[in-house]
Amino acid sequence: MLPRVMEVVLVAALALPPVIAGGEERTLERGELLYETHCIACHDREVHWRDGRLVSDWRSLRAEVRRWQAMASLGWTDDEIDEVARFLQLHHYRNLAPD
Repeated sequence: MLPRVMEVVLVAALALPPVIAGGEERTLERGELLYETHCIACHDREVHWRDGRLVSDWRSLRAEVRRWQAMASLGWTDDEIDEVARFLQLHHYRNLAPD
């Protein structure tokens, strides 16, 4: 009986969404939510791949997120800026040069 209970508990735990555990998954979800709520109207996927882009490393990516949120008067915190930058790094800027 006990092994069956442990099996059920393990399956249930694995079925839970990763955001419940917190950490990086929650940060990426928050960054994605902020980006899709406030930025996607002007920034489709093409803007991140154009020639002459200003982002080349983590510092410049974070600076661009900070600049554009300020231009839009969003008032994001440093954590929110980092969350959006991390989301963008994962989905659009995978090959950034190290700082």
